[in-house]
Amino acid sequence: MTAFLVPLVKLLALRIGAVDKPNQRKVHTRIMPRMGGLAIYAAYWVATFIALPTDRSLVVVFLGATLLVFVGIVDDMTDMPAKLKLLGQVIAAGIACAGGVRIQFVTGFIGAEVFNLAWLSVPVSIIWIVAIVNAINLIDGLDGLAGGVAGIAALSMTIVALQNGDLSTALMAIGLAGASLGFLLYNFHPASIFMGDTGSMFLGYMLAIISIHSASKGLTVVSVFIPILILGVPIFDTLFAIVRRSLAGQPIFEADKAHLHHCLLRMGLSHRNTVLLIYAISAGLSGAALIVNSLTTAKGFLVFVLVLLGVLYGAHRLGILGKAYQINQKEQKK
Repeated sequence: MTAFLVPLVKLLALRIGAVDKPNQRKVHTRIMPRMGGLAIYAAYWVATFIALPTDRSLVVVFLGATLLVFVGIVDDMTDMPAKLKLLGQVIAAGIACAGGVRIQFVTGFIGAEVFNLAWLSVPVSIIWIVAIVNAINLIDGLDGLAGGVAGIAALSMTIVALQNGDLSTALMAIGLAGASLGFLLYNFHPASIFMGDTGSMFLGYMLAIISIHSASKGLTVVSVFIPILILGVPIFDTLFAIVRRSLAGQPIFEADKAHLHHCLLRMGLSHRNTVLLIYAISAGLSGAALIVNSLTTAKGFLVFVLVLLGVLYGAHRLGILGKAYQINQKEQKK
């Protein structure tokens, strides 16, 4: 259904002026239609309402997603101010929380203790949803990157949900994987359309929602680590961006060309190979999440720590935390 709808959305994007123009930060060199995420959104919800019973929780998630897609369409057409876009994200996250989609507990880092968040579940859940929305948005810098990473994450969440015997969450996740991968028929390099903020924010929103469902119904105390690993590429890339900008004394929301995909391109990898390598990294982190989901608390925590150390070492070798930013600044001065 996504593949069928994309050509129609492409015509609509060109008609209403939802296009992406090349600039210093972007890799593409010609005007491209964006707003392709509208096809992902429409196809996903048709399939989901067919596959799942329409209860209150599903309806509020749909309403939140619809609001966020509307914000994305406006942004793809007009480049909405960042603060206004953030407000829309917070409201959409609040709608989901109002429907009961919340992070109810966190696990201890030592032992098997579980801490109930009580009233803190609302702000923590909103922060998580908004963070993942923006993390997926930040990695949407190469053809097929965000859609592929989101598809891999959704497939991984499907497997975790099935491991936990949670069929409804598995159906939500597999539908998102199908919608994401269907879009890649038009978005993989060389792309003929971009998903725009319409797509990246929708995918981030749904991945955050599904991860909350999955973590809250997990069978192990380390279930909180699983979505962090599955969404490791966008999460760590965002965290590293915040760290390097802070270390350089720059505003954390200031855009740069020192993200993971920029570093790999700078090393000499082609556009396609860069995307495929990041797919492999995402799949590797997801594989670690599946292992953690099947282990005891102590062993699962050990695997998580080892993966985290590996990620930090890789970031250091690539210069993501500092060197890449310095190179980027020199290139901008030139």
